[in-house]
Amino acid sequence: MQRVMIVGQPGSGKSTLARRLGERTGLPVVHIDTIHWQPGWVERSRDEKTRLCHEVEAGERWIFEGGHSATWNNRIARADLLIWIDRSTPLRFWRVLLRTLTQHGSTRPDLPENCPERLDHLPEFFRFMWRTRTSSRAAMQRLVANAPSACQVVQLRSNRQARAFLASIDASSDLRS
Repeated sequence: MQRVMIVGQPGSGKSTLARRLGERTGLPVVHIDTIHWQPGWVERSRDEKTRLCHEVEAGERWIFEGGHSATWNNRIARADLLIWIDRSTPLRFWRVLLRTLTQHGSTRPDLPENCPERLDHLPEFFRFMWRTRTSSRAAMQRLVANAPSACQVVQLRSNRQARAFLASIDASSDLRS
C-alpha cells in the first residue's frame, strides 16, 4: 500500500481516517480542502484545483482524501487502495454541526491557515450537503464499481469498521519504504 484514495461525503470522517492512517503507515496525507481553499476561505479556480490534484496523484506515496471528482479517474488509476466511508445523512449533518460548534473560531488541521470554523458558513454548507446527498453517493458507488482490479476497495459504514480497518494495518510492514 503506497497510494490510498479516501472518498466520502462531508462529515463522514475522511480527514480523521486519513490522519490516523498516515500516522500508522508513515504515508504523506493530502486533504482536498488544502487544495480547494486558500487562506481566508478563498476558493481556487477549477483549473488550479485540477493541476494541484494531478501533482499529488503523480507522487509515488500518498493518502489523498476528498473530492474534486474531475480528477477521480486519474487518482483511482494510480491508487492501490480505495476507501469509501459511507455514512448516513443524519450522522454526517450531526458531525458537521458538532465540529463547527466545538472548533468555532479555529482552523482545523485539514484546512489552510486562516480558515476558521464559522457558524455563518453552516447554512450554505448544509444546503450543499442536502442538495448533493444522493448524486454524490451515486458517484462514489460508480467509482467503487469501476475501480481497477489492481486496486483494493474497502467500504466503511461504521466507527467499528473504521477502527477494525486501522487495527488491521501493520505499521511495522514495508509501508514506510
